[in-house]
Amino acid sequence: MGSKNYSLVLILGLLALIVPTHAQLQLGFYARSCPKAEKIIWKYIHDHIPTTPSLAAALLRLHFHDCFIRGCDASVLVNSTKTNAAEKSAPPNLTVRGFEFIDTLKSLVEAECPGIVSCADIVALTARDSVQAIGGPFWNVPTGRRDGVISNSNEALFGLPAPFHNLTTLLTTFANVGLDANDLVVLSGGHTIGISHCSTISTRLFNFNGKGGQDPALDSKYATNLKSHRCKNINDNTTLIEMDPGSRNNFDVGYYNQVVKRRGLFTSDNSLLDSSVTRSIINQQLQSPQKFFIEFGKSMEKMGRINVLTGRQGQIRKHCAFINK
Repeated sequence: MGSKNYSLVLILGLLALIVPTHAQLQLGFYARSCPKAEKIIWKYIHDHIPTTPSLAAALLRLHFHDCFIRGCDASVLVNSTKTNAAEKSAPPNLTVRGFEFIDTLKSLVEAECPGIVSCADIVALTARDSVQAIGGPFWNVPTGRRDGVISNSNEALFGLPAPFHNLTTLLTTFANVGLDANDLVVLSGGHTIGISHCSTISTRLFNFNGKGGQDPALDSKYATNLKSHRCKNINDNTTLIEMDPGSRNNFDVGYYNQVVKRRGLFTSDNSLLDSSVTRSIINQQLQSPQKFFIEFGKSMEKMGRINVLTGRQGQIRKHCAFINK
């Protein structure tokens, strides 16, 4: 019996070395290994975002696009190679910005604690701190994420919510990553600081459903104004438009005011009116901006936990754009 017990202990010990440890995210994960990490990130952001507030939206979107594909593992940051087209090269990610900003933060943290802090955690912390830097809500960001070793453009092409998605497709896409209708409406509120290109709404303005004309679900006066002053033809791929006109540098409930007036830029924005459930959630945010801040923070923390790699899973990249060899 003794030898059998010894053999069992030996086998279990070997398995412990082989099987990845599924640790949990936790607040202050780097308190001992890199105690200044979060402070370094916070300071750099608060030194730069107030003077370039449009970058806050870009960094928030970067986190969103990362988490929806393979979880929050910084796979969106990886460069393509001769043998692999990475997420960054997928059409939905061609207008994503903020990569250089994350690279700078990574270099600052690496200088303090080499090989300790993951790119995935930097992306998550940066999204939170950037939103807060322009007057938005604060939310907890538990850390301990590891960086992924796979990045595939096709997954990003088919896995991300798109501006042209209807409500059914949006709810399915969110449910696929563990998010619900409340998360959909609340996280869409991040569009309050968003900008887009005319190309994303050209069909709604000029050739709805391939039959010419504009989307009847879009407020006609707003559509006319856009065509007269911003997106003047269907081939405009460069002009930028605010998703919350006149308020894009303020994190507030202005986006929802636009949506209820049928002035949401995207089909996906307008689709939030297609259900009594999502309409009710919109009204709740409008009735209490404070509630919106709280709910947004809860949904962001929830999103930040999607399929994270922890323990011995993945790796800690030396440079966010390159998977370690």
